Amino acid sequence: MIKFFKRRGICQQDHIGNEKKSKGTLILFIILIILIIVIGGLLALKIIERNNTLPVQTIDETSKQEEVEIVEPQVQIYSGTDRPIAVMIDNNKNAWPQAGLNDAYIVYEIVVEGAETRLMALFKGKDLERIGPIRSSRHYFLDYALENDAIYVHYGWSPQAESDISKYDVDNINGLVQSSSDFWRDKEKYQPHNAVTATANILKIAERYEYRLTSEEESVLNYVTDEVELEDGIIATNVYIPTTSYVKATYQYNPETKRYTRYERGEKATDWNTEEEITTKNIIITFADNYTLQDAENKGRQGLNNVGQKDGYYITNGKAIKIICDKPSRTEKTVYKDLQGNEIEVNDGNTFIQICPTNTEVTFE
Repeated sequence: MIKFFKRRGICQQDHIGNEKKSKGTLILFIILIILIIVIGGLLALKIIERNNTLPVQTIDETSKQEEVEIVEPQVQIYSGTDRPIAVMIDNNKNAWPQAGLNDAYIVYEIVVEGAETRLMALFKGKDLERIGPIRSSRHYFLDYALENDAIYVHYGWSPQAESDISKYDVDNINGLVQSSSDFWRDKEKYQPHNAVTATANILKIAERYEYRLTSEEESVLNYVTDEVELEDGIIATNVYIPTTSYVKATYQYNPETKRYTRYERGEKATDWNTEEEITTKNIIITFADNYTLQDAENKGRQGLNNVGQKDGYYITNGKAIKIICDKPSRTEKTVYKDLQGNEIEVNDGNTFIQICPTNTEVTFE
């Protein structure tokens, strides 16, 4: 009996201990659940607060990202959809100074009769009150008006030019047959070196003739916005181009402006309107055979073998490289290539294109 009660006492003690352990475990479990609920509640509150605030920031950031677009640099010298205007410019000494050359994106210089040259200035999206002096057309200038998709402006024409303007259906304006208010003689100079006009007059006449006033054509020159440096080129801080025995153009490089100043027969070329010196960013030289036409007037007018591949130079930023000037036909664009056959990149800026006889001895210093 004594043993029985002893055992029963031990069992009772074990039972009490187990109950204590169970209660302790339960309390810990309850505390853990409470902690989980509290922590979960706090997390839920933070999530709710975040949901209430983040969308506004996200929308703002998204809108900002949508508003801030990456704008690539754009070529400035040739932009917009205005159709180019090509104007024949007198280069006789009595015509100096000429008006508008600094506003042209390209100026072509080519030999004409009498060992003279004539210029053709191309304008795009310009508003100029005086351009000139304007002279008559020569047929090979049409090739460069056509490849630029330009309205061609002249004051009279040679027989060959008149024929080719009709043959190639060139949108042209002959100032000789326009009103004296649209093309006039400026009293500062003498005839025939004083005919001038304004871009507004050209556009008004073009509209009356129902010529197209816009163009989607790409530029003849492969302009780029990154500065082109001809690292392996020939030093060309002074460029001397004796186009004929009478006409000699010189370009002097200014390293501060990174532009060339033009001289004609030893005189600095200036603008008639502004008196500023004539400068250019780029110079391209093309060598092409010219010859004397046998026409009824027998005035020694010239022809030009400019179709096909011709040698030349590209000059910019004080250096020059040899190039190939490839014109597939009279109406197609000239492609200017390096000696490896790649189209050259041209600095964003105006360009004088000198088309010289093949025997012209161009020198660089």
